[in-house]
Amino acid sequence: MSKLRNTLDRLHPHFAKGGKLERFYALYEMVDTMFYSPPDLTRGAPHIRDALDLKRVMIIVVIAAAPAALMGMWNVGYQANTAMASLGIESAAGWRGVVLGWLGVGYAADSVVANTLHGLSYFLPIYIVTMAAGGFWEVLFATVRKHEVNEGFFVTSLLYALILPATIPLWQVALGISFGVVIGKEVFGGTGKNILNPALVGRAFLYFAYPAQISGDAVWTAVDGFSGATALGISALQGLDGVVASGLTWSQAFIGQLQGSLGETSALACLLGAVLLIYSGIASWRIIVGTFAGMVLTTLLYNAVGSDTNPMFAMSWYWHLVLGGFAFGMVFMATDPVTATTTNTGRWIYGALIGILTVVIRVSNPAYPEGIMLAILFANVFAPLIDYAVIQANIRRRRRRLAG
Repeated sequence: MSKLRNTLDRLHPHFAKGGKLERFYALYEMVDTMFYSPPDLTRGAPHIRDALDLKRVMIIVVIAAAPAALMGMWNVGYQANTAMASLGIESAAGWRGVVLGWLGVGYAADSVVANTLHGLSYFLPIYIVTMAAGGFWEVLFATVRKHEVNEGFFVTSLLYALILPATIPLWQVALGISFGVVIGKEVFGGTGKNILNPALVGRAFLYFAYPAQISGDAVWTAVDGFSGATALGISALQGLDGVVASGLTWSQAFIGQLQGSLGETSALACLLGAVLLIYSGIASWRIIVGTFAGMVLTTLLYNAVGSDTNPMFAMSWYWHLVLGGFAFGMVFMATDPVTATTTNTGRWIYGALIGILTVVIRVSNPAYPEGIMLAILFANVFAPLIDYAVIQANIRRRRRRLAG
């Protein structure tokens, strides 16, 4: 900061008059503190320093999730505009119809702008309510505990909004994030101390408390009177043949052109985010690979066993990857550094456990064809035990080596 100030003073001495430089410095410091520098800096030696502080971690995660969010908004609009065309509806209902009409973008399903703006009209209210309700609890607990409000909630709020259906009532959005923040995080002491992923806790609460608004066939397309099951819902009843008969191809599912939650549908967008998270060192590639391997091996086992009554036994692993929220959960939820395991061996076990449980829930419980959310929460509970077992095994191995 001092180097920047000296350089600008030499290059533009006339800016110092009238307070122009001071206003620029104030703006620069605000942006630097908000997005780059933590509020507390280590000053003296000795210290081990790392440029990847909490703010940078959160910003990188948000950037990594941006493709999934953008693709999700486009897909919500695409599904809605396609359904409106099939039903002969010419305009969206309520304020959305007024705003989209004022923008003049129309409702053509082949228009990227029309689809994205239509989807944005559903995502934006959900995200605003999430930020308002969750932010209230964050500020309240920070005030009571005399702590600073940290940036962790920015990631939680975005991921939470992306795992909800577009049609969910906003009061339920507020209730779910409140439950997730308070029960899933703050009761444990706040960011860095929780044992469960807060976004998934909020989602799980809504699923069990209000299943009609977060599951079924009528919640996935943002058009009143339109009913359309997700691909996983179809496969639970009719198997992969039913999915193919519905007109959905694997490439469409991989890109994200199918029914689902706001940001979970595009496996491609999730994998792009995975590249950034792994490259930056934020996400553990061992957890991602372990989750994927657990899913593949369990799927192959079910394929080999087969079933005459359950068509899910025959679903291939590459379809499990692109259907539902598996890719999103594998990349953004399972790799949460707070709730996941921390030992390298434990990360393999933790990831494999998630992959295995996801397929077991999907295949063996057709009433709940998703699976990834409950699998991650279950693994969150066992993460400390997995790390403990790995550490104790290392201790015993070293004792035997030293004793010999």
